[in-house]
Amino acid sequence: MDLILPFKIAWQSLSRNKTRTSLTILGIAIGIAAVIIVLSAGDSLKGLILGQVDAFGNDIIQVEVRIPKRGNFGSGGAMAQGVQITTFKLSEANAIAKLPNIKSYYALVIGQAVVSYLDQNKTINYLGISPSFIDIDKAKIASGRMYSKEEDNQSAKVAVLGAKVQQKLFGNQNPVGQSIKIGQQKYQVIGILKERGNGFGLDFDSMVYIPVQTAQKLLLGIDYIMSSAFQVKDTAKQDETAAAITDLMREKHGITDSQDDDFAVTTMAEARDMINKIFGGITLLLISIAGISLLVGGVGIMNIMYVSVTERTYEIGLRKAIGAKNSQILWQFLWEAIVVTLFGGLIGIVAGVSLSFLISIIAGNFGFSWSFYLPPQAILIAFGFCAAVGLIFGYYPARKAALLNPITALGRE
Repeated sequence: MDLILPFKIAWQSLSRNKTRTSLTILGIAIGIAAVIIVLSAGDSLKGLILGQVDAFGNDIIQVEVRIPKRGNFGSGGAMAQGVQITTFKLSEANAIAKLPNIKSYYALVIGQAVVSYLDQNKTINYLGISPSFIDIDKAKIASGRMYSKEEDNQSAKVAVLGAKVQQKLFGNQNPVGQSIKIGQQKYQVIGILKERGNGFGLDFDSMVYIPVQTAQKLLLGIDYIMSSAFQVKDTAKQDETAAAITDLMREKHGITDSQDDDFAVTTMAEARDMINKIFGGITLLLISIAGISLLVGGVGIMNIMYVSVTERTYEIGLRKAIGAKNSQILWQFLWEAIVVTLFGGLIGIVAGVSLSFLISIIAGNFGFSWSFYLPPQAILIAFGFCAAVGLIFGYYPARKAALLNPITALGRE
């Protein structure tokens, strides 16, 4: 079968109506580009978040407070009502740390205060965190030192600055040994952390780090913690250790029903599985939304084909009168749909890949570790959509043209 001739005929026909054809191609291109951008950006974002999870290490079990599922408002409603869980104590984290498979841990609280040095006053988030954080979380000291366990137990007024905080307050000066105010209290700066970027919505470089017990007693006035990370000795026993932590917490809180749990125990493997499931659902939803624009483009193809058949009824009748077969008429018009879809698809693929790459560059400039991903299935899905849209939406108008009676068609001139 000669493929060049019908392609040429289709191109000539479409060229007579450049504006109509261009708008139809644009509709297809937008849909295809949207599919590629969704798949590429989805994989890039998932890679970013999984990278942040992996940065914690695969030997970490996270324990954090949560709203029990049982209650008048439910978990989401209770949070909206400003409910806080205050039952997770530092003593419970210490008890968990004595389990056989626990190597080390750190506890965490977070707050916000005005941090001052001379005439510089900045509202800054601070992390009250155990000194073992520096080893477990693989944070690195740029200069000075991390506070000690003894300083934490004594609620010492010492602070370690994130890289951006150091720049905001001290510029190019070395702040180690200097005093800053957090709220109304003076703290001695004993160290600076190396720059590490964002993670889970937190800019670690824009934080001040102080002993967790200092934050509890002197700044927040609380006796509970918000979360704790436990490093295990044997990763093969993570699930067993997580179950032991759950049993211990339920015993400490007098809980007999899992619906009353006011805490959540999560291994890194569970966190990865949860992220993969969430992104799988989000990607499917976004592809469905992007598919709507492809559907609109397909309707545009069907519209242009029906108009083309109506405008060329006499031509169809003439061709059939001199011997053209129904299949030849069918393919003549089907090729027009395929050409429109093909060009729209190619433009959409180029635009989608280019915009995805541009998004990765912009995200990188904002400090995110956003890698450019182009999943092979993105191109396959794009071509699949192209083929389906062209054939499905082009077939019915083409079939209508092929089934026209030549005498009736010639009589409509």
